[in-house]
Amino acid sequence: MIKKYRTLLTGVLATVLLSSCSEYQKVLKEDDVKKKYEMAEKLYSEGDYTRAIRLFDQIVPNYIGKPQGERIIYFYADSYYQKEQYYQSAYQFERFAKSYPRSEKVEQAAFLGAKSEYLTSPKYSLDQAETKEAIERLQVYINSYPESEKLEEANAMVQDLRRKLDKKSFEIAKQYNTISDYFASIKSFELFLKDNPGSEYREDALFYKFTAEYNLAMNSIYSKREERLNNAIETYNVLLEDYAEGQYREDAEDMLTDINKELEQFSK
Repeated sequence: MIKKYRTLLTGVLATVLLSSCSEYQKVLKEDDVKKKYEMAEKLYSEGDYTRAIRLFDQIVPNYIGKPQGERIIYFYADSYYQKEQYYQSAYQFERFAKSYPRSEKVEQAAFLGAKSEYLTSPKYSLDQAETKEAIERLQVYINSYPESEKLEEANAMVQDLRRKLDKKSFEIAKQYNTISDYFASIKSFELFLKDNPGSEYREDALFYKFTAEYNLAMNSIYSKREERLNNAIETYNVLLEDYAEGQYREDAEDMLTDINKELEQFSK
């Protein structure tokens, strides 16, 4: 009996599904914009964003500038967002905000558009142009809606993206150490420390700058060695002052011992 019931239920569901698909395909091929609009909104409300997008693709141009366009374009953008197609949702939410600046949904659209760009930001090792664009868009949102309930989340996303840029800059400078280009490493870390004084990588940057200065000095000709050894000590002092119990203390002290031994010959 139960088996028969399950078979019957499966058959009913299959019939409903086929009927729905058949109706959808019919509307998709028709020229009736109103029917497309009604079905697109129905599919959107049911969470069937993939099929809704196909219909929105067809009808959105017909509603630009019209009162219904505000509702349709927002649903269109949100459908892309729900499908995690963030490049498209970022564009469509921006389009909505520009087209309907007085809409009650304009703040939400601005936030979701900015968040979409945040979600397209690549990992730190890749080009960070999109990360910078996301920061700019989030900052525009923050400045435009300083009382928004989404402000904390927006600020957190900005900080996350800035950490990614910090990581990118830090790793580039560190890479110069790896290939023994100590001049480039020192200059890169100097720039990093100047531009990112509050970075979570500051201790690491100071240590690797000190390491680069140490290696440069130790491999320098005699006439330039004393000056470069003293430059390294200056960085060591900053590292020790700011991170007295830091993770690099022992390694830094070992290098300082070598530096002081080298400097002894200049005091004789």
